Amino acid sequence: MAFDKFTDFANTVRINWVLTALLLIGLTASGQAQTRKYLVLLRDKAGTPYSVDRPEQFLSQRAILRRQRQNIPVQLRDLPVNPAYISQLQQAGAKIWFPSRWFNAVLIEANDAVLATVRQLPFVSGIEFDRPLSGARQRADAYSPDRKFGTIAALDYGPSQTQVTQIGADKMHDAGYHGEGMLIGVLDGGFLNADKVGFLKPLFDEQRVLATYDFVAKETSVYEDDSHGMSCLAAIAATSSGLLYGTAYKASFILLRTEDVASESRVEEANWLFGAEYADSAGVDVISSSLGYTQFDDASSNYTYANMDGKTAICTRAAQIATQTGMVVVVAAGNEGDNAWRYISAPSDAASVLAVGAVTSAGNRASFSSIGPSADGRVKPDLDARGQGTVIGAPDGRVVSGNGTSFATPLLAGLAAGFWQANPRLTAAQVTAALRRSGSQYTTPDAQLGYGIPDFSRAQTVVETFKPLTVYPIPFSDLEPLMVSWGELDVNTVLEATLTDLAGRLLWQTRTTPPGVAAFTLPNIGLSTGMYVLTLVAGENKRSLKVLKR
Repeated sequence: MAFDKFTDFANTVRINWVLTALLLIGLTASGQAQTRKYLVLLRDKAGTPYSVDRPEQFLSQRAILRRQRQNIPVQLRDLPVNPAYISQLQQAGAKIWFPSRWFNAVLIEANDAVLATVRQLPFVSGIEFDRPLSGARQRADAYSPDRKFGTIAALDYGPSQTQVTQIGADKMHDAGYHGEGMLIGVLDGGFLNADKVGFLKPLFDEQRVLATYDFVAKETSVYEDDSHGMSCLAAIAATSSGLLYGTAYKASFILLRTEDVASESRVEEANWLFGAEYADSAGVDVISSSLGYTQFDDASSNYTYANMDGKTAICTRAAQIATQTGMVVVVAAGNEGDNAWRYISAPSDAASVLAVGAVTSAGNRASFSSIGPSADGRVKPDLDARGQGTVIGAPDGRVVSGNGTSFATPLLAGLAAGFWQANPRLTAAQVTAALRRSGSQYTTPDAQLGYGIPDFSRAQTVVETFKPLTVYPIPFSDLEPLMVSWGELDVNTVLEATLTDLAGRLLWQTRTTPPGVAAFTLPNIGLSTGMYVLTLVAGENKRSLKVLKR
């Protein structure tokens, strides 16, 4: 997409942002002491004024087109929460923070008496984890962001060449792909002075920050909070000749603050969910998030390694759904590799995300980089980039170095954006698969570096070797659903697909006319472990193959 058309799209998003009415609801609770935040789960979406047949009610045109290109249907899960339910929660005395389409839930603030009333409402099915997501407000120094985000040290004068060439982004740039026309959503703890520092000046001069939102303070401004997100943004978007070039420095961005660095609670995971839904509705292509969750101020809320199973944590479930809407999701593996926890953090345990570990300039694992596998034995981290001595930007305008998987993550998010720009017919799942397969140790993954360090040129070679019909992964599972792409078909070809058991009994079927690549993801239909037969028909073309569910 040409840049001038993309600028027009940005103006359209500003005017027609479909979630504004929900995200900026000015609802307040009666003044009560001892209020806490709860994620209230709703029983249904009955009576909703929204329809899957009218996605323009709640998705931007860019989001709709992203799904259409990948043959991803709009489904019940995508519909906004019924506004009547939100109104009744307010009438019960709850303060409304944000609704969640994907979870069919509402984040409320309430005291014990109001919560008791809320629990009795007929449309309420329960409370997430059956406990508050936040407690009493912590002092600003109660939680140390250095442990989570890594540390920053001043850099005298160091080029970013090593971190760029290590993943082949220089070759990507040489080929003319710098992220033009791609939209990246950055979820983080704040973007202090991002609109003022010189190395991001072209980003703002060219109006490529299309939207901002702060889910912690419930406002649109994000430039006066923590600087961590700004440093991560610099790794993708900075342009400072002789000092720092980001991996996708011509991309456009949506900047979302979901993390409150003054405390650590599960409400920040809920914020991550809201941020991912915002990104989906805006039509974001790639999410970059350098946040992770394992331990909280309230120790009774802590996760265990067994919870890093791809299906427990709030943000993990949200990240998995985000990938199923057609976004590439890139997240930090964590900085716990040299302490008692050791393992990856949520949401990097989600099956379909790219969890990013940290390496040195020489390509060796940084000692702090969290290790895998996921609790259920999947390869994690997925890929790695420079996270020790990464060249980034500071809020005072200096170019500095930083340590943390936080800074490796945006490097790979920019690579994913440029790679997808170079291969626009790929689906998000194919982009993720190609980058994994380009890893330096793809054939021998381990718990320290996963599939290793990716490379743009190797990923291009992977695309060239993609079979005309790609069915991935085999075996598939509920966490890693079966994805099908038939690359040799012409655009707008009618594709019919059926799934049967070995006795020939029909279990599922669909008939679609994809406007882009002929692709689909098998929905979760409650299949048991075993072998099935997938049959695909497109005109005179017919393929049948056995697929294994684990």
